[in-house]
Amino acid sequence: MKAEITGNKNIQGKSLWYYSWKRLKKNKLAMAGLVIIFIMIFIALLADVISPYNPNDQILEFATKPVNFEGTVLLKKSDNNESGFDYLPINNFLREENDSVYYEDFNRTERSINTNELISPDRNEYLTRLNFLLGTDRFGRDVLSRLIYGSRVSLSVGLISESIAIIIGLILGALAGYFRGAADKGIMWLINVVWAFPSILFVIAISVVLGKGFWQAFVAIGLTAWVDIARIVRGQFFSLREMEYIEATKAMGANPARVIIRHILPNCLGPVIITGTVGLANAIIFEASLSFLGLGVQPPTASWGQMIFDGYKYIIAGTNWGLALFPSLAIMIAVFSVNLFGDGIRDALDPKLTK
Repeated sequence: MKAEITGNKNIQGKSLWYYSWKRLKKNKLAMAGLVIIFIMIFIALLADVISPYNPNDQILEFATKPVNFEGTVLLKKSDNNESGFDYLPINNFLREENDSVYYEDFNRTERSINTNELISPDRNEYLTRLNFLLGTDRFGRDVLSRLIYGSRVSLSVGLISESIAIIIGLILGALAGYFRGAADKGIMWLINVVWAFPSILFVIAISVVLGKGFWQAFVAIGLTAWVDIARIVRGQFFSLREMEYIEATKAMGANPARVIIRHILPNCLGPVIITGTVGLANAIIFEASLSFLGLGVQPPTASWGQMIFDGYKYIIAGTNWGLALFPSLAIMIAVFSVNLFGDGIRDALDPKLTK
């Protein structure tokens, strides 16, 4: 008998989150989405390291070049560039003679430059070939580098704007669901007013009021994406506030703030997390839409939406289709992976599933 009691003491109950994580790990599509999300976060955080070139460096002679284009350049000293050098594109290297380097420019004209103006007198250092794996845009900027840096904008705007939406939705939904009465009527009136406007038009309207820029974009998206979360939290509070353990907490003298924060909100996190993942995907699309319309992140900052705007004209012309296709694929992959992960979370947190 004693051994049985001792053995029972070693048995520990597992939380809902433990079993939810086990179910989530069995969902291969959700885990694939999670892996892609982590890869994108890794790329965004290490963009300075893994990006082949500065996304804002312009080489007009290399404008709108195709995939896997290679160009020859001389590296000149520069005090204005963070890298310490500028690119001097050449059509052909000719010779070194009398402390000068002779080359052919893109007008087939022979020119020269003193080696003192180059980063080094060694030809192996000042003469190099640039490889643009995904080609260049109309300003001669590397498309791959701009895609990598654009992930920073899309992910940061998505995460920050959705965080704003979750905070607003939690506060308003909790107040409406717990206090009911006049508070519920006032908040529901506000929800219905915001709900009446198409989301993208409301985002555009707020962006026009706040102005163009990075922080204006995530504030505008955050101020329009809280409605779904508020409605879900309100519904959860309506059912949870009538539970016996909540009534017992009130009877023990706990104030409303403690009841809401410590006892009801933790039980609402499942639906909020699911809605938040869906909102993150929508935020990425909204940011790209704002940048496409010129109301989001402003040039020369790399943004997937701005890249699509710069490149879609070439699709119409039948050339350089990659300028619009590559950022479109990046948006598609980001949104698809977030939705896969969100669907997996929804299934994992479903209490009806027992596997």
